[in-house]
Amino acid sequence: MSISGPEPDVPAAGQRILVIDDETVIGLSCKRILGQEGHDVQSFTDPQAGLRAALSGDFDVILLDLVMPGIGGLEILKQLDSVGVPSEVVVITGHSTVESAVEAMKHGAADYVSKPFSPDQLRMVLQKVLERSALMQENAALRRELELNHGFEGIIGDSQPMERVFSLIKRVAPTDSTVLVTGESGTGKELVARGIHRLSRRKDQPLLACDCSALAPTLLESELFGHVKGSFSGAIAAKQGLFEAAHRGTLFLDEVANLSMETQGKLLRTLEAKLVRRVGDTAEREVDIRLIAASNRDLEEMVGEGTFREDLYYRLNVVPIHLPPLRARLGDIPKLAMAFLNNFCEKNEVAIEGFTPDLIAKMESYDWPGNVRELRNIVERMAILTDGNRIGSRQLPFQINEAPQFLTATQLPRSWEQFKQFKHQARDALTQELESRFLTEALGRNEGNVTKAAEEVGIQRTQMHALMRKYGLTPASD
Repeated sequence: MSISGPEPDVPAAGQRILVIDDETVIGLSCKRILGQEGHDVQSFTDPQAGLRAALSGDFDVILLDLVMPGIGGLEILKQLDSVGVPSEVVVITGHSTVESAVEAMKHGAADYVSKPFSPDQLRMVLQKVLERSALMQENAALRRELELNHGFEGIIGDSQPMERVFSLIKRVAPTDSTVLVTGESGTGKELVARGIHRLSRRKDQPLLACDCSALAPTLLESELFGHVKGSFSGAIAAKQGLFEAAHRGTLFLDEVANLSMETQGKLLRTLEAKLVRRVGDTAEREVDIRLIAASNRDLEEMVGEGTFREDLYYRLNVVPIHLPPLRARLGDIPKLAMAFLNNFCEKNEVAIEGFTPDLIAKMESYDWPGNVRELRNIVERMAILTDGNRIGSRQLPFQINEAPQFLTATQLPRSWEQFKQFKHQARDALTQELESRFLTEALGRNEGNVTKAAEEVGIQRTQMHALMRKYGLTPASD
């Protein structure tokens, strides 16, 4: 095995590394290569002795041969995984196949390297594993802090639909994949974008946002791509666009459904070529951004209508995240309302303890067409108008205070008109609950496969997708 070569970037020094390989030369080579970088390297040719050392949990990284006499590396890996040893494991083997590497990674291996490997290859794999481990540890600490104080990345809720959203954010954040966030207005799509950025490798770079519905098409193109001096009336100086300004960071495009067809074409080319051309310019500039798009309209439906480019839709919809409306997560209302009230009290230096039970009951019975944004505004309004230390239902706006309530023994409507309204509301609520359970169970019987579930229940796959978006259900496969 060669131990010469140019010096690449190396991981941070001072890591404790264990090598378990029955070939003496492998352990000696790893000690020589990694010891020069300041790492503390121990090696064992006896796999049983190596396993005992590994089970101590005292090592940051374990370099583990898969094929050894007595006990194989895969068996060692399974034992480490079963007892929760926190060390990162890199598989080393001269008999590597894709299948064996995949099997090893299923049982907790972080990466693999094949014999014979060069010093550069070993350093690069170790650097990648250590960077990944550091990012995961930092993200875990950040999540614990934010979940304790402000919810998950500032998004409050522990309902099942929101837990699915949080799970998707955690999985997609460390990647550079494009994300399409959908949901009604006021559901918190920009919060999701900020959460993804804060948990990504780009977190120290800028996160820039653009509302695609706020500008005319010509101004929007200039905002996104920039322009050169004299390219149009009023262009008195050259301007850098958001794509350039967000270089190496994240760009959030809200309400992309409002893009003109011409701008859609330019956006698609920029995403595919990673090049941006300012308005009125002939030169192109390289850009490296992570794109997160959002829409409160059904882009797939717009594709069918011919108002949104199909190729751009598939380019944006790499990882879809659907935010459920507030009416689909009513159990989160008390936590959200209390968080908004605490924030108001802190900013305005007032003391309000909370809400009366009847007010909470009425808020949980309202359908919240404006979603979380409407709830936040109403909480602030009530906090301003209240005179006591608790907010009661008399501070609620008329449309909520007079909305039909779900039945309790003392809340029956007093007029036939009110009863008819209540009956309609109760029927809709029950239908939605049953429809959600029906879809969940169908997906469960088919291990999350949307196509199979749709075939089983007898509906089109597109209709299944539409219903799943309605209730915030996430497929395992399609």
